[in-house]
Amino acid sequence: MPPVLNDHTSIYLQIAKMLEDGILRGIYPEETQVPSTNELARTLCINPATGAKGLNLLVEEGILYKRRGLGMFVSEGAADRIRAKRREEFFTQYVKPLAAEARKLGLTAEELQAMLQAACRQEE
Repeated sequence: MPPVLNDHTSIYLQIAKMLEDGILRGIYPEETQVPSTNELARTLCINPATGAKGLNLLVEEGILYKRRGLGMFVSEGAADRIRAKRREEFFTQYVKPLAAEARKLGLTAEELQAMLQAACRQEE
């Protein structure tokens, strides 16, 4: 069953994220080929240009590279680049707002850390 796209984010960004997830999960190891724009278009029922836009975004970020006549391949160190990018996004989207709210509530860093540790234990 093909992945489900949503209406909340641009399709090409969702495609890039799906491929990044595949790289992080080991579905696409370094130096392996990723699906072509036509394969993405067929599988996801999208315009091939949209698939190409998602792939090209990853090329610009150094996560994929093109082999002329062969397709797109996962770059060496791609998983590390994705993790670094996502850690920065996580910090900006979640940690900074969390810290700001904690300040508003008068929580100390130690109290916030204890809350985070308790939440992590609940997830185990």
